[in-house]
Amino acid sequence: MPFQPDVHLNLNVRGMGVSATLAINERSNALRQQGRQVYKLGLGQSPFPVPPSVVEALREFAGEKDYLPVKGLPALQEAIASHLDREHDVAFRGEDIMIGPGSKELMFILQLVYYGDLVIPTPSWVSYAPQASIIGRRVHWLPTHRHNNWKLSAKSLDALCQRDPGRPRLVILNYPANPHGYTFTDDELRDIAEVARYHRLILLSDEIYGRTRYDGQHRSIARYYPEGTIISDGLSKWCGAGGWRLGAFAFPPNLSWLRDAMATVASETYTSVAAPIQHAAVRAFQGGADIDDYLFQSRRILKGLARYQVEAYQQAGLDLAMPDGAFYLFPDFSPLAERLHQREIHDSTALCETLLEDTGVATLPGEAFGRPAGELTLRQAFVDFDGQAALAGAATVPAEQSLGDDFLRQYCGNCTTAMDRIVDWLA
Repeated sequence: MPFQPDVHLNLNVRGMGVSATLAINERSNALRQQGRQVYKLGLGQSPFPVPPSVVEALREFAGEKDYLPVKGLPALQEAIASHLDREHDVAFRGEDIMIGPGSKELMFILQLVYYGDLVIPTPSWVSYAPQASIIGRRVHWLPTHRHNNWKLSAKSLDALCQRDPGRPRLVILNYPANPHGYTFTDDELRDIAEVARYHRLILLSDEIYGRTRYDGQHRSIARYYPEGTIISDGLSKWCGAGGWRLGAFAFPPNLSWLRDAMATVASETYTSVAAPIQHAAVRAFQGGADIDDYLFQSRRILKGLARYQVEAYQQAGLDLAMPDGAFYLFPDFSPLAERLHQREIHDSTALCETLLEDTGVATLPGEAFGRPAGELTLRQAFVDFDGQAALAGAATVPAEQSLGDDFLRQYCGNCTTAMDRIVDWLA
């Protein structure tokens, strides 16, 4: 009999499954290979291509083979610092920037080196809490409500801190947010900043979707709490380069000890991010007319799709407000609970499973984002379309004109068909 080693797994990972977003993508692909018609509204991957000028920069620097500094290519650090100053009016130096293989890895290392509790709103992106669990950190979920568009409030954050004052805490804000697409107003950011300053909190401001805000007016909380805010950004969402795996953190100078500790861990794990990717990313963060046009057209398309789906849900009887950015909706089906209960649908997992089986539309249950299991919520990512064709089509529509339903059906047909199927199913 061949040798069979005993199972000795770290207790923090025992029983954990693959990330819900990756799992639904793999399941959707498997169903398609079986010949099923599946509408992939599960994984939140940008549908748009990497801008041509950035792709060309990657070709130019494909021969770069040397290890780069752990914290990142200096030219890229400077480009990101200039980008933050230009876009968000927040001042960073090149040395304040740390580059990593995706912001996800940087978040994990931050939680590893910072000895404190993690505070996140519910719902939140599926990987924040599991990362804390792997490391062994305490997780505090802050409740939110549909009537406030699922946004964390300064009042709830203050109440948590008052119950157990003085504890070191890392608070993650994500806006526009995955899973719902809503963002904070300036007043809300100021109020949260005031609470954070009073309780000496560290904020991780995950602004990976900032440049997808439909009106192009994203604001960072670092404007109001610069001394305690780390900004997280990357190429995956606004630049369509998720597979390139490049993320960046911007630290205030007084948190340099945290940046340096992360660099120490990075030096013993991933060493540095791929050289060609970093060189090409300089072009992306430098911006220019072509990047501006790319962002303008992609925002138009996403806004049009969001409007189409929100109106459909509203007509079906759901209370759903228009999101502010990104490519997600987080509908709450509780107004239709009686109808769903008659179909033996009593929780978010059953809702998504039945929806996939009956309509072919793949979504994720609200439970995966920290919501109560019995709540009838789900997240859908409206990204199942050919982004390159949609960008080309949008370029032929006058800039001052919104993109109508005919455009959406022509260029984003899988998303509109999926929404139509959901509404028919609800009826």
